[in-house]
Amino acid sequence: MSEHQALKRPIITLPFMLLAAVALVGLYFLAIRFTSGMGFVTNLNSGYAWGVWVVYDVIVGTALACGGYALAITVYVLNKGEYHPLIRPALLASLLGYALGGLGAFIDMGRWWQFYNIFLPWHMNFNSVMLEVGLCVATYILVLFIEFSPTLLEKIGAKGLLKTLNKVLFFFIALGVLLPTMHQSSLGSMLIAMGHKVHPLWQSLHIQPLLAVMTALIMGFAVVVFEASFTAVGFRRPSETPLLTRLSKGIVGLMGLYLIIRFAEIILRGKLGLIFAGDLGSWMFLLETTLFIFPLLVLLSPSLRQRGHYLLYAAVSMLFAGALYRFNAFLITYDPGPGYSYFPSVSEIMVTAGVIAIEIMAYLFLVKKFPVLHSTDPA
Repeated sequence: MSEHQALKRPIITLPFMLLAAVALVGLYFLAIRFTSGMGFVTNLNSGYAWGVWVVYDVIVGTALACGGYALAITVYVLNKGEYHPLIRPALLASLLGYALGGLGAFIDMGRWWQFYNIFLPWHMNFNSVMLEVGLCVATYILVLFIEFSPTLLEKIGAKGLLKTLNKVLFFFIALGVLLPTMHQSSLGSMLIAMGHKVHPLWQSLHIQPLLAVMTALIMGFAVVVFEASFTAVGFRRPSETPLLTRLSKGIVGLMGLYLIIRFAEIILRGKLGLIFAGDLGSWMFLLETTLFIFPLLVLLSPSLRQRGHYLLYAAVSMLFAGALYRFNAFLITYDPGPGYSYFPSVSEIMVTAGVIAIEIMAYLFLVKKFPVLHSTDPA
């Protein structure tokens, strides 16, 4: 008997229909974007060459999709097999998140019909950080599909092909650890390349790639906790709290190390006064730091981290903290110079909401029709 099972619940439910409505609105504005141009649906300008689409879908969205990355390191690199029941849902969330992140990058391309040039060596700009990010993300989407494919093969009963795949899966698991490390660190390098346009509290120069990888791992672990908690409540499944409690001990060390490195860089470079400047940057930094400290306090408390709802609160706080770190650095406090301002248009927001809705709908469909979640059958 398989260790995993499909939920076998109705697909068409009220939440699913509401998500479909949001997705349709997003698709409507996407149709305008591709037929009439970006200027008809976005508030982008010469100072802000990218907006909420790239920052959420690519920069934040790929970090939100790092659950598979975080668990691959935990289960396969650190040999913590007890967390294996969480792998498939995390891989599914990662596959959907990265696929829609790639879609977001495609949507934001000015000349989208020439997207294939990134894969042609004679058109590659080897001095561009974005080249490495684009190639790694595209390759990682393929790797995630291969890692998740045993779920699909189980569904169709292709036992021979599944047995063959399992023999070479270790190679793709190794790639699944390497590729996110590379492109997440490159997202940090993008901030270095942006120089003085990035607020000093988020311009950490030489350690920027490290901070990018660390925040991606924090958000990846948080997504695993959030997904497991949400699934248990939403689908009335047995709680994974004991397993998540043990996993949270590792998150504490990672988050503590991140905060130490973050504040050490600020203090050593003489930027401590900027935290209390009373401007937008200082307030956003304080909010971001509070969102990091709250889950740390919860997870350090033996009594609180054993309560499922507190674990969920901590996970949500970590997700918002990591997302705000990236929004702050890439958009909210970004300063392209005098004369430029940006706030996303309604159509930009609706496209982003539509992309999120499609991702959730796909997740609901797959967990209900394919053996993604760990079996609750004692046998």
